[in-house]
Amino acid sequence: MLADPNFRRYWANVVLTSFGAQIGAMALPLCAALLLHATPAQMGILTASQAIPFALFALPAGVLLDRSRKLPILLASKAVNGLALASIAVAWWLDLLGMPWLYLVAATVGTCSVIGGGADQIFLTLLVGRDRIIEAQSRFITTDSISRLLAPGLAGVLIQALTAPVAILVDAATFFICLRNLTQMTVREPAPVPSDKHPLRDIHDGFLFIGSQPLLRTLAWLAGFWHVIFYGYQALLVLYATRDLGLSAGMLGATNIVGGAGVLASSFLLRTLNRRWGAGITMLCGIASTALGFVLVPTIPANLFGTTNGSAAALAVLTFFVDCGVILFLVPYTSLRQKITPDEMLGRMVSTMRFLTVAVAPLGALAAGYLADRFGLRAALYCVAGGGLLLTAAMLSSRAIRGVRP
Repeated sequence: MLADPNFRRYWANVVLTSFGAQIGAMALPLCAALLLHATPAQMGILTASQAIPFALFALPAGVLLDRSRKLPILLASKAVNGLALASIAVAWWLDLLGMPWLYLVAATVGTCSVIGGGADQIFLTLLVGRDRIIEAQSRFITTDSISRLLAPGLAGVLIQALTAPVAILVDAATFFICLRNLTQMTVREPAPVPSDKHPLRDIHDGFLFIGSQPLLRTLAWLAGFWHVIFYGYQALLVLYATRDLGLSAGMLGATNIVGGAGVLASSFLLRTLNRRWGAGITMLCGIASTALGFVLVPTIPANLFGTTNGSAAALAVLTFFVDCGVILFLVPYTSLRQKITPDEMLGRMVSTMRFLTVAVAPLGALAAGYLADRFGLRAALYCVAGGGLLLTAAMLSSRAIRGVRP
């Protein structure tokens, strides 16, 4: 794969996107929590805003992807994403930034993820072929883990020294560099087969295809439940770390660096587990690892061992298990569903699955924010932990998941 210049350019884009995403993932919620003093409910709305576009646009995006070439869609999504993120810094400098602005930017980024992210998944399949998807994604995970080891520390420094909006501007710049890389690729993408069907008929066919595949049906409800739990966790984590545990932006960046080590560990575990036990057991290991983190994070006391550093160290260790588990779940899940889907259905399958799984994620973020406002951050995180344990038990009892062999 590395001998192909197109793959090298695509890989360079993965490096840039991953690096920028790690900065943005820290800077956006810290911008809300530290600069705008957001409440838990507002943090829930901010997290939900990124997932709501999946409910609105995932299904028509599937029809668009199956009827269009993917590269022009990727170009447009990178440009819009970069402009939306850059607007946060501009609004901050003009003293116009508020939570509604962040909600709008989060929704725009989510929309780009719905359309551009779906195009990305299909484009990779066309670039390397189905049989090499896991090999390619394993390389990307290693790259992502390196970004996770470097980017959070840089993000912490940027946020503390230059404010969170400037850090977000760095994230925006990576999209424009990716845009230039994509224009230099010479991939011969076949024209999609013209369709005379009504778009609603294509959407209906996407649901029928997933409904006819027992494994895809099982993956849909498991991944949907997982997204609800994970988005609830994400909505509360920054507030919990900064307000209950007293961590600074730099200390939070350090905990995420240890999370990058978890991603690196997953890149080594992924091939071994998948080759020996299959994608189903690998996914189960991932869910169990994240559940362990969800259960133990709310038990961390402030000033563990008499210092904030002790609490930061405990959170870092648990972030290792959460981030390792996320990769062990998502990569086999994504690869498995694409491996069993024919080319002509890839766009509708990806978008329909994203509709069925990510569209429900706002419920987790909003519920977590409401529970935290009413009962406190720790109590809400314990509810997230309970959901993680239930999901682990459900996967253990699923024959469809356990039965997936190498």
